[in-house]
Amino acid sequence: MTASTFRNYIAGEWVAGATVTVNRNPSDVSDVIGEYAQADAAQAGAAIAAAKQAFPAWATGSIQERANILDRAGNEILARKDELGRLLSREEGKTLPEGVGEAMRAGNIFKFFAGEVLRTGGEKIPSVRPGVDVEVTREPLGVIGLITPWNFPIAIPAWKLAPALAYGNTVVMKPADLVPGCAWALADILARAGLPAGVFNLVMGRGSVVGEAMVAHPDVAGLSFTGSVATGRGIAAKAIARMAKVQLEMGGKNPLVVLDDADLATAVNCAVQGAYFSTGQRCTASSRLIVTEGIHDRFVAAVKDKLAALKVDDALAPGTDLGPVVDQSQLDTDLSYIEVGRGEGAKLAFGGERLGKAKEGYYLAPALFTEATNAMRIAREEIFGPVAAVIRAKNYDEALAIANDTPFGLCSGIVTNSLKHAAHFKRHAEAGMVMVNLPTAGVDYHVPFGGRKGSSYGPREQGRYAAEFYTVVKTAYIAP
Repeated sequence: MTASTFRNYIAGEWVAGATVTVNRNPSDVSDVIGEYAQADAAQAGAAIAAAKQAFPAWATGSIQERANILDRAGNEILARKDELGRLLSREEGKTLPEGVGEAMRAGNIFKFFAGEVLRTGGEKIPSVRPGVDVEVTREPLGVIGLITPWNFPIAIPAWKLAPALAYGNTVVMKPADLVPGCAWALADILARAGLPAGVFNLVMGRGSVVGEAMVAHPDVAGLSFTGSVATGRGIAAKAIARMAKVQLEMGGKNPLVVLDDADLATAVNCAVQGAYFSTGQRCTASSRLIVTEGIHDRFVAAVKDKLAALKVDDALAPGTDLGPVVDQSQLDTDLSYIEVGRGEGAKLAFGGERLGKAKEGYYLAPALFTEATNAMRIAREEIFGPVAAVIRAKNYDEALAIANDTPFGLCSGIVTNSLKHAAHFKRHAEAGMVMVNLPTAGVDYHVPFGGRKGSSYGPREQGRYAAEFYTVVKTAYIAP
């Protein structure tokens, strides 16, 4: 372990890990961002103990001070958005404008929840019994374990962490192994914002070690996880077995329906933005493009033209539209699914090949399949890369049926000028979020986020609905 290693943050102290991992730039694998500590199960236990000890004072302390700390953190994130955005793009691979935008979102999330600290209310309700009053209030859950993914390395930690703290919980957070830099920066900001020791703890490390320790520990009252379906199901089974509260976000296979009456330019923009930007590495990406017959050929031709004009390059380079895939493993997965699609009989109409650049990185040309069916694996399984499949539909009714024929239900979109079809789709799309004439990827931070079916489990994230997970309801009866 070197002096420049970024350490874990436990009980208000920066603590060396059991081992270290090297954080590399997917745009240039020779570029080392830093060495980051890897906690073991014992350190995870120490972090949980620190959070448990800090909980009573934080839960019942000054809400003004709590709000001030979150506001200071939000202000610093916004003031450093360019620096933090550059770090994000360097370690995750999304373009610099996307990285800066995500850093701004994280800052705004903290400021939003700074306000929510002071807006937490309750109800005073008359009892059915004369002379008795009823009060309904919310109280913090306790120690919260946060397990965050690599694709939004500062926004998702922020939208879990800020409400957890705002509602009076203490936190142990494990970021994804691939992107420890942004999580460490958040920990550093919170430490200097005046957060008391133990209220927030950062334990970087393997999910099989640190994550497992958090899931199994009896003092962790709630677990919020974003990641794969398989991992989410495993967490749910273990957490529920010991009666812990769980909140899971586990991906999607999101449809974008394009009807004959759609504005072609809008449809193409929604498809390309939703399916390919952030290198397609978004759980809200529209990887199934369901297009009715009258516009199908024009739409495919226009999307291919748009893809041909995109610049795939170093995430930090000016003018880059798509950065690299996050690492070799994800690149291998993407390439294997492209071969699966070909083998299933879909036509690879554009892209799909690995690209060589001046610097060694994980570059992939955006892939567009046509002549796909909804029964193919490329239309059933989440690829999590810049790969989309066009599925032809006869009419609106068939398009809606195909859109809903999926084990997922995160986001569903439609492009149309028909008020009738838009209204019907909003009601009948089996998804937690619906987009009309907008990309499926791209959501606000002050409203609920989450899906149905295999995409989500438990209360919604973000906005005022975050209180449903991070608090418990208490009903008190009072007689004079």
